[in-house]
This record gives sequence, C-alpha cells and structure tokens, in this order.
Amino acid sequence: MKSKIILFITILLSFLLQSTVVKKMAIGSISPNLLVILCISMGLMRGRKSGLWVGFFSGMLVDLFYGSFLGFYALIYMYVGFFSGYAYRICYDDEIKVPVMLSVGGDLMYNMAVYALQFLLRGRLSLGRYLIRIILPEVFYTAVLTFIVYRIYYFINYHFMEPVRPERESIWVLK
Repeated sequence: MKSKIILFITILLSFLLQSTVVKKMAIGSISPNLLVILCISMGLMRGRKSGLWVGFFSGMLVDLFYGSFLGFYALIYMYVGFFSGYAYRICYDDEIKVPVMLSVGGDLMYNMAVYALQFLLRGRLSLGRYLIRIILPEVFYTAVLTFIVYRIYYFINYHFMEPVRPERESIWVLK
C-alpha cells in the first residue's frame, strides 16, 4: 500500500511539474515530456503492469486537464509504460543508457501517435515539417532530461517503495 501511495504522489508531482516548471523551460515552445520519462522509468524498474498503470493515471490527468476527449492520452501513455516494461527482466535499471534509449523510443512513439490521431486524420499531411520542428527537438530534449530525472525516480523507487516480487511478473506470461 505504501508503494501505491508514493507512486500516486510521484505521478501527481510529475504532472504538476510538467504543467508548470517544465513549460517554463521550453525552448521555442518545445518542452520535454516528463510523464513519458515517468512511465518508462516505472515500467523499466517495476515491470509491465506498473508501467501500464502509471501510464494510465498519467494520461488520465493529461486528459482531464488538457485533452479534447477522455482516454486519448491515457491510451498512449499506457502503451509507452507497458512496452517499456518488457525491459524489466532483461536490462539492469541502474544503467542510464537503457532509460535514455527507451525515452527516445517512447517519446517518438507518443509524438507519432499524437500526429497520426490528431493531425493526420484532419487532413494535415505535413509529416516532415512536424517531425523536424516538433518531434525531433522534443525527443532530444526529453532524452537530455532523462539523464537527470531518471536518477530521481530511481532513488524514489529503491528508497521509498517496496520491491516488486519476482513471481508477480514474468517475461512470458501477462497476468
């Protein structure tokens, strides 16, 4: 229970930082995505289920405050957290290279899904311009911020939360 409360507080603080402080750090209206880093971090450190639920609640907060319809961002963040959870048993979570690569892939997946479902369906076909002006700078900025923020999430996970039991999740079976 203690882990779930701390995880909820971490999600809430990350969302508040994403909405306030990180928006002030924007360079040319491009800001890093702190919630993607959170979903990837918890998926990598705690497994697929935890990544999925962190993604769901992070996305629901974004949907409630900024989304045009409910569930859009929750679905995208759920996929990002779930797919990063596949590296839970394979990679060591104290290395920084894996979270940075996962944050690049996760943020790229997030931005491509947003482009496909919000812009492409409206007939805006300028993927090259969107990719160069918005997606790639945000992916780079998120990857740079991952170096700092992942260490904070790592500290929170291993000092304030209970460890995940190994029999709870398996690589082969999704329970």
